[in-house]
Amino acid sequence: MPDYHDDLRLAHVLADAADAATMDRFKALDLKVETKPDMTPVSEADRAAEDLIRGQLRRARPRDAVLGEEFGSEGTGPRRWVVDPIDGTKNYVRGVPVWATLIALMERGEGGDRPVVGVVSAPALGRRWWAAEGGGAYTGRSLTSASRLRVSEVSRIPDASFAYSSLTGWEERGRLGGFLDLTRDCWRTRGYGDFWPYMMVAEGSVDICAEPELSLWDMAANVIVVQEAGGRFTGLDGTPGPHSGDAAASNGLLHDELLRYLAG
Repeated sequence: MPDYHDDLRLAHVLADAADAATMDRFKALDLKVETKPDMTPVSEADRAAEDLIRGQLRRARPRDAVLGEEFGSEGTGPRRWVVDPIDGTKNYVRGVPVWATLIALMERGEGGDRPVVGVVSAPALGRRWWAAEGGGAYTGRSLTSASRLRVSEVSRIPDASFAYSSLTGWEERGRLGGFLDLTRDCWRTRGYGDFWPYMMVAEGSVDICAEPELSLWDMAANVIVVQEAGGRFTGLDGTPGPHSGDAAASNGLLHDELLRYLAG
């Protein structure tokens, strides 16, 4: 199995740089915010963080491709870095600390592109999570100061904690009925939002989570963290990985039942 330790170390360096840039502008009274064509907000901090990450990748990994939310795709090849400079921009611009920089490395194989390294850094929460293929998933302040992640062992929906981002999108896709049935049948539901539910699945503090509409940069880093913690990450159609445009993540024991609820 390939050793991704150097790539993981680089991803941490990239996250450190992004954290410094985003925290410098968090809650700034003169923060510039625009509305993109898809009606979602983008701040100067989003663009600055992604530009910073791309610049470091050009120097450190000039042969690798890059895909980012703000500046699109650059380069070709079997290795591609996927970046969401601020996952949770709406929170960021309102001063809510639940946002993170997502950095993933994807590698081409027989089954298509798969995430092999992921770092999720939430500096306003003082939290970071990461994983590399075959090396396990961890949380902590650094590679040398970390705790191993492991999903929960909850095996029944009535005992499960379910996290989601919002109700938007479930009805449009004809899945609202199943979604509401799931919320009624679970032990607990909370709308934590964005990257955080996936990290809590990896930690074992949440058992299942799902979202009806996502982009590759929203998911790539989350996938490898959940999987290396022992969980499952698929589209709502059950396809493994981050390519379905939606997501379901679980401790594995509850995954098939989660998908049945959300089948539409």
